[in-house]
Amino acid sequence: MGTVFSFAVRDPGPETGPAVRRIVERLHRIDALFSTYRPESEISRLDRGELALAEADPEVRRVLERCAELTAETGGYFTARPGGRLDPSGYVKGWAVEEASRALRASGSAHHCVSGGGDVQTAGGPWRIGIADPHREGAVARVVTGHDLAVATSGTAERGPHIIDPHTGLPSASFASLTLVGRGLTRLDALATAAFAMGAPALRWLAAKGVRALAIHPDGRQETTGSWG
Repeated sequence: MGTVFSFAVRDPGPETGPAVRRIVERLHRIDALFSTYRPESEISRLDRGELALAEADPEVRRVLERCAELTAETGGYFTARPGGRLDPSGYVKGWAVEEASRALRASGSAHHCVSGGGDVQTAGGPWRIGIADPHREGAVARVVTGHDLAVATSGTAERGPHIIDPHTGLPSASFASLTLVGRGLTRLDALATAAFAMGAPALRWLAAKGVRALAIHPDGRQETTGSWG
């Protein structure tokens, strides 16, 4: 889906190599189903009306059902149809990373880090996760330390203003980047996308949910929810 995955395993064992190979096969399977870059993917075929939802792979149906639930939870700021095109990538990427971490756990690894497109799921620890400074290439704005961390960042540094506010149809520009920290990446990544699209009210909304968040504004100013520290 146009992104790169990486694995860091601190406690490799005899099952680690085979597990990583299975994970890579699984990620290619997810890509084949959900990639908007592939015209033959089920998501692309659904979007063009060439495939009925009832005929889609069960995983596709489950993902779209979960996206609908997140749309309701976020007041429409998370959507599987940003800009009108079917694209559940805001859910699928975090889900794929967390799936990879679960598979590593099942193989016996209790201390690892999986990263996909800048979003991170760790097991064990402690881990130190750097949050990129969107205003200085190669620089780190903050460091998050802990065990069993999920870190999800939405921003404009890599892809420009690509996150659409579904209520206006325009790119959201309130933040340069927005990072959420929690335990499970799947939901956290979707909330990061929704909150970035939401703009200015997002930090209050996240604070009410008890979510740790760091916003970096276009002028470089940093702002956090009260639970960040």
